Amino acid sequence: MRAIVPPGMENFPAQSGYSPGMICNGFLFMAGQLGRDAQMNVIADPEAQFARAFENVGRILTEAGCAVRDIVDLTTFHVGLQSHIGLFKQVRDRFMQGHQPPWTAIGIVELSRPGLLVEIKATARLPVA
Repeated sequence: MRAIVPPGMENFPAQSGYSPGMICNGFLFMAGQLGRDAQMNVIADPEAQFARAFENVGRILTEAGCAVRDIVDLTTFHVGLQSHIGLFKQVRDRFMQGHQPPWTAIGIVELSRPGLLVEIKATARLPVA
């Protein structure tokens, strides 16, 4: 196993007690990614928050040598799922660039910080050399 810690996320293991990603047996497993700015503040605008969460997924993919097309499973956790699912799908579709892996969207009551609307968890297959 190998931890994946992209630039800008180096403090996660020490401060939060987890790695953003872990490679194991040919797969990349990601911790849930959130829409926070560089100072770890929640981004208030829903579209910008969703985009940042997907950007964080992309940073982990890149650090592991993967791309969006390598995602094999996507799970999203939503506060207020029904009120923003349409906007979320638009942002997701821009990020996924036509790639359509299995996706599960789960409505929940809250996330780790007030104002967070989504957490994105993904699993990717490592490219075959």
